[in-house]
Amino acid sequence: MPDKDETERRRDIKRQLRKKANLEFEQSLPVSREIFKNIFDFIDAHLSEEGCDDALKLTRKFLEENQIINTDEVVSWLQNNGGYCDCEVLYNVEEQFENTI
Repeated sequence: MPDKDETERRRDIKRQLRKKANLEFEQSLPVSREIFKNIFDFIDAHLSEEGCDDALKLTRKFLEENQIINTDEVVSWLQNNGGYCDCEVLYNVEEQFENTI
């Protein structure tokens, strides 16, 4: 069993790794965290009435309505992070935001 110093050292390493992973995640975002929050809220508000069509219809609608100029980059980022349709954006991508910072 590790002694007190070793346990603290391990905790410190875990904190540093978590901090580094969070920083890398933030730096990978093609738009601000706030815009992503707004995307999630928009999809959540409209998904129940429009349903998921196995595409990013609502996501693209939000990006267009809010004049986000790097739409392709945002869509690519979402897909690379498990968001291939609107419901997956909520279930897979939003969860990553909840697990960071």
